[in-house]
Order: sequence, then structure tokens, then C-alpha cells
Amino acid sequence: MLENFVTPDFYPAAAELFIAAMALIVLVADLIAGTNRRWVPALLTMVALVGAIVVTAATADGQTVQTFSRMFVDDLLADFLKLMTYLAVIMALVYSRRYMADRKLDSGEYYMLVLFATLGMMVMISASSLVTLYIGLELMSLSLYGLVAIDRDSKKATEAAMKYFVLGALASGLLLYGMSMLYGATGTLEIGGIAQALYQGNVPKTIAVFGLVFTVAGIAFKLGVVPFHMWVPDVYQGAPTAITLFLATAPKFAAFAMAMRLLVYGMFSLAEEWQHMLLIMAVLSIALGNLAAIAQTNIKRMLAYSAISHMGFMLLGLTSAVVGGQVEPFAVVNAYSSAMYYVVAYVLMSAAAFGMVMLLSRPGYEADTLDAFKGLNQRSPWFAAVMLMVMFSMAGIPFFIGFFAKFSVLLALIKAGYTSIAVIVVLFSLVGAFYYLRVVKLMYFDKPDDTSPIQAGVDMRAMLTINGLMIAFFGLFPDAIMVLCTTTLMRSL
Repeated sequence: MLENFVTPDFYPAAAELFIAAMALIVLVADLIAGTNRRWVPALLTMVALVGAIVVTAATADGQTVQTFSRMFVDDLLADFLKLMTYLAVIMALVYSRRYMADRKLDSGEYYMLVLFATLGMMVMISASSLVTLYIGLELMSLSLYGLVAIDRDSKKATEAAMKYFVLGALASGLLLYGMSMLYGATGTLEIGGIAQALYQGNVPKTIAVFGLVFTVAGIAFKLGVVPFHMWVPDVYQGAPTAITLFLATAPKFAAFAMAMRLLVYGMFSLAEEWQHMLLIMAVLSIALGNLAAIAQTNIKRMLAYSAISHMGFMLLGLTSAVVGGQVEPFAVVNAYSSAMYYVVAYVLMSAAAFGMVMLLSRPGYEADTLDAFKGLNQRSPWFAAVMLMVMFSMAGIPFFIGFFAKFSVLLALIKAGYTSIAVIVVLFSLVGAFYYLRVVKLMYFDKPDDTSPIQAGVDMRAMLTINGLMIAFFGLFPDAIMVLCTTTLMRSL
């Protein structure tokens, strides 16, 4: 067997190897530095992420390269989503630096878990085999379970972690069962091999469709859409806000990559079947997310239901590619690029929203209720304006990035012939605008309960400012990201 062993090409996986090595270095450095120099693991983690950006950019040549016995792929889609993931993690760490330090949670274990979760996302994004995908998923998930429970003295965080772990284990089991059925039907674990077997039509259709159903269930859990949304509000509310921000941003890129690799790259021949499933889940997610969010007084819980609604919108993009069995290359790229654009827009908006919650929090006080935003304009007109941009963008009001994200998805939906679905979705979005505008009303028309000045570091203020301006800028010039998404998919599909 050793004579037939082929040494894999490590070059396409250079970024993953770098992050894995840095995670171990962070753990050792924290032991050496001790509790008096908490800045050491924080600095090394930032170095790791910036280094990963450089490595990924340096190895990105636009070519599709497979390695590790065709289990790992490096293409333009992987490079783009990895770069977005690094940026999301960097934003999360900048926002959470003071928050975690004030609560004595900025230990080496925190930064190590963040890096291992990031590594899991990277492996998921580059997976070209069911085995690789599952390994990346479990590495990410186990790290996230640990992060949610990192505040061991908090009963809410422990309860949230337990719920997340139990439901996550159930979802992983469903996904693994679906993968085993796909393997049984096609005789291969390679995503490309599954696609070829399904295209040739020499597989038992019933077993393949059953495998597809369980696979879609696993994807739906990671995206947090109906009916696998139960964990989202409880985990978002119970976890420390810094962890909630991390959970709400970077993993969305990995979940989108998982959907693209499994459904589009692997099971495109069954597109009509899985599109119908995604369409039902998308409409129910938008309906439930917007209606349930109205009743919330906790802003983290409100944003959790908002996330369910937004991920429903993203799924609508994935359902608009194949119509009546007809495949038009332009329509396919347009639909999937609108979904990718929506993920990028949502991560930008979600990061800023949770960043504002952490800005208003202080030791001994969590600004996780809507009342915490009362009179924010009197305390800081600029940060009130940033939150206004975030809320307007999430509501889909022109001219912010959220409006064009929703517009591109609805356009793809209408072109696919789902006009009635588009009308229903718009009506639910109008209902959802209420709870976003309620936050704006509290900031500008209510008197503040706390008139003390807002305390925040330069890095936090700068990141919130940049984040808010990005939401406004890419709303005025949406093509800047849309062209990137379209080009990436055209070169990768």
C-alpha cells in the first residue's frame, strides 16, 4: 500500500495548515505568557488571520486544483469565501476585545477555539468529498459549542450551549445518515463523482432522494432556517454577545459553501427536488422570522429571528436557478450570485448590529434589551446614525446594501417565474420593517435611561464607523460586490 501512496500537494491547503499551526502556537504562547499578558494570544490570533489573508491571496490563481486524493479543492469560490470569512472573524475579534476583557473571558482557550472554528469553516469551504465536509463541519461545530459555553459562571450560556450541542448532534446525525445514503446510491464519497453518477442516471432514484432530504435537513440546521431554527433564538440570547456576533457572521459563509458544494456541485441533477424543499423552508423562515421578531423585547433575540428571515431570503436565491427542468447558464449564475451577495450583505449588517450592542454594554450591564437604545441620539449622534443605517439596511430600505441584496434575490425569483412568492415575501418584509423601525424610534424619539458618555476604544469606534460606511457605500455602489460574486461563480461552476 505504501508503494501506491501519492504525496499530496500541500500548496492549495497552505492557508489551512498555517491557521492550524497558529492555533497551536496561540495555546502554547498563552501558557507561557500567563494571565498578566492577555494581549499575547490576541495579537497572535490577529497575526494568524492577517497571515491567512496573505497566504490565500498569494495562492489564488483562479485555477481549480484538487489535492488529498480529490478530497480538497482550491478554486475561486473557495478563495473568495475564505477571504470573507477571515474579514468577518477579524471584525468579530475587534468588536469583542473590550467586551471579553471586561468579563475576564479573553483567555488563550477563547482565541484557540476561534482559530479552530475558522479552520473548520475553511475546510468546509474547500471540501470536495463528503468526508472532508463532515470533518470541517464537526471541527467548526465543536469549537462553537465550546465558545457558547465559555462563560462557565453563566447559567444562560451553559443552557444555551447544551441546547446547541444536543440539537447540533441531532442535525449532524441526520446529515451523516443522508451522506451514507448518497454513498450507498452512487458508490463514491467525492462530490464530483456523486454529480457524475446522478447525471448518468444509473443510481436508485428513491435512495438518492432520501439521502437528499436528510442532507438538506443538515444544511438547514447550520443556516438556522425553519423547521430547524429552534436553537437560534435561545443560543443567540444565552451566549455572551461577543460569541453571538461570531456565531451570526463567519459560519454563514461556511454554511453557504456547504449548500453550494453539496446541492449545486454534487446534486444539480436533482435541482428540481431540492429547490422545492428550499422554497418551502425559505417562505416559512421569512414568515416566522418576521412575525416572531415583533414580539421580542430582547434585541439579541430579535436579531436571531431576523437572522432566520434573512437566511430564508438567501435560500430564495438558491431556488431560482432551474425552472421547469430548463437550465440557462446566465440564470443559474445570476441566481447563485444573488444568494452569495445576500450572505455578504447579511454578515456586514449583523456584525454592525451586534457591535452596537457591545458598544453600549459595560461591566455588570448587558445592553441586550431594546430599552438600552433609548435616546442614543442624545448620547452619540454618530453611533445612532450607524445603528440607523444598520436597521434601515436590514429592513430593505433604499439605498443601503440590504435593499439591493433583497432586490437581487427578488429579481432572480421573478425571472424564475415565482412572482406570487415574491409578492408574499415582500409583504412579510413590510411586516418585518416594524421591529427595525422601532429601534430607530427608540434612539431618536425616546429619552435615555442612561445619560453617561459611551466608553469605547479607538479600535471599536473605528471598526463600527467603517462597518456602517460599508453598509452605506455598497448600497450606493452594489456592483462592487455583485461583480465579484458573479465572476467568482462563473469561474468556479
